[in-house]
Amino acid sequence: MTDHLSMPTPSATETARLIWAHWQTGQVLSALPDACRPVTSAQGYAAQAQLPVVSGRLVVGWKIAATSANGQAHINVSGPLAGRLLSGQVFESGATVPSAGNRMRVAEPEFAFAMAQDLPPQAEPYTQQQVMNAVASLHPALEVPDSRMEPFTAAGEAQLLADNACARHFVLGPAAPDLWRDLDLSTYPVQAQVQHGKQLKYTRDGTGGNVLGDPRIALTWLANQLSALGITLQKGHVVTTGTCMVPLELLPGDSASADFGALGRVNMIFSET
Repeated sequence: MTDHLSMPTPSATETARLIWAHWQTGQVLSALPDACRPVTSAQGYAAQAQLPVVSGRLVVGWKIAATSANGQAHINVSGPLAGRLLSGQVFESGATVPSAGNRMRVAEPEFAFAMAQDLPPQAEPYTQQQVMNAVASLHPALEVPDSRMEPFTAAGEAQLLADNACARHFVLGPAAPDLWRDLDLSTYPVQAQVQHGKQLKYTRDGTGGNVLGDPRIALTWLANQLSALGITLQKGHVVTTGTCMVPLELLPGDSASADFGALGRVNMIFSET
């Protein structure tokens, strides 16, 4: 018998359609309407899964948000969040990334992994070794996140997941030399800088240890999170594992670069308009 007094199940498709429409117009939401507001992480992920459908975009990879205690505290969540990287929102190093409508205005230097083989859902958790054996390459990367929730720090986990874990634009650098496999990424240093024209505005340092303790740990978390959701981490997909330093504040016209030493560099320009 149906309990007519129970709360209606939020429509994942309607949630995704509303969020995508706000992305297209640049408008923000203080909260999703009651009728389609996810209240659990499962409902948030279900809505997120409809974003490729309503947008007509392809999933080309995944991002991980809140991979540090500071990041989790900033957006008031208890752990990492997974989001989809969508086609049309991924750029190569050196690209000009749109600034219009972006309210976060930051770039996040990240370790990204490209997958060499599928990791399908399975009953047992993947080990870190199994996950790393499925990796094709490591890439320096910059994520340029944003959210349709205002303020996003008060939206809560379920709504942030529906909003694609704050995924917006992403810059993928060239594949690193294979020597990365023998390095301790937990202590690996990264230096970043932001310029306006030829004027250096500031520099910032980070390490792989800021990413759940190690980017490899973050990637393993993502593989197992997707497995629990019944999703295959696909061959060819890219996973960007979370910022390895305090995000780089940007203004339109700034350029940002991250130097991963022997593993390469990645850079971008935040458009003037």
